[in-house]
Amino acid sequence: DDLAVMMKDPSDFFAALKQRKYKLKGVGEISYHLGGDFYRDPDGTLAWGAKTYCKRIVNQSASIFGMPPKEYTSPIDKDDHPELDMTEEANPEEIKQYQTLIGCFQWAISLGRYDIFCATMSMGRFRSSPKVGHLKRLQRICGYLKKFSDGAIRFRTDIPDYSHLDHKTYDWTYSVYGESKEEVPSDMPTPRGKPVRTSTFEDASLMHDLTTGRSVTGILHLVNSTPVDWFCKLQGSVETATYGSEFVAARLATEQIMDLRYTLRSLGAPLDGKAYMFGDNKSVITSSTIPHSSLNKRHNALAYHRVREAIASDVLWFFHIPGKVNPADVLTKFCGHSVFWPLIKPFLFWRGLLSKFLF
Repeated sequence: DDLAVMMKDPSDFFAALKQRKYKLKGVGEISYHLGGDFYRDPDGTLAWGAKTYCKRIVNQSASIFGMPPKEYTSPIDKDDHPELDMTEEANPEEIKQYQTLIGCFQWAISLGRYDIFCATMSMGRFRSSPKVGHLKRLQRICGYLKKFSDGAIRFRTDIPDYSHLDHKTYDWTYSVYGESKEEVPSDMPTPRGKPVRTSTFEDASLMHDLTTGRSVTGILHLVNSTPVDWFCKLQGSVETATYGSEFVAARLATEQIMDLRYTLRSLGAPLDGKAYMFGDNKSVITSSTIPHSSLNKRHNALAYHRVREAIASDVLWFFHIPGKVNPADVLTKFCGHSVFWPLIKPFLFWRGLLSKFLF
């Protein structure tokens, strides 16, 4: 019963619904939908934010804790390890409050606030039996959203310029992948409109959780210059070296890229060529992109071959970027404001073209 309509002539569509006796309200240019605010920047760029919903979270926090949250410049302290919290167990009422706030954070993430994703993922694992200290950490996340409530996704249609990157190509014909081809929909519609380019930033944080030893994968996808999908999750197995955890992240990012390209083609969007994937581990990129590179750690074989086959199939380019400018870092690590802010500002707080920030 909540419709957001984008079409050539939406007025005719709504007129037809009214003729069928549907009762409609709020018909007009979109301004609010399912917690998300829609507005335009001074330059006309359409923005989608969660300011109204963030205010609701702040009010929820004030109701739970009996006072408005203190403002913070990052969602969680950079040196924190909530899995080591030794405070007393939360009581049943506090557990309900904890689960309520986690649910609110998850919806805020769905509304574009991926800057709290890593903190929410880390705290979400305690939802069935949190400690009092865990509940206080949620109060800090509320304080962060209070201070930075106006974060928003900008719908930027300009294609990032990667002409300065070294686009090396190799002959994979005589590799184990042979003449691999990308799988495309057999019944995809004829592409129409302007070409689109996808960019993906991936990262991993080794041993994010000290009690299980598991690392975290973080992935941020862009279509042209607009973030469209974000991912943050503990890895399913324990990796004993950064190389392994980074390859797991690269493999998952590759599979998500292939799914995104398949979806865009099914929608009739013309892709302008290979996808661009960026990571900050040079060893993983070398192992992935050069045909004669060998794998030294056999337990990473499936991730290794998945990424290499995609590159051999001309699905994607894989480039290195320094970790300090990798926006996926905020999806894998707890960062202080000095590190955190430059990585989220271009995508959530900058008004204007994004091109000045992308390398």
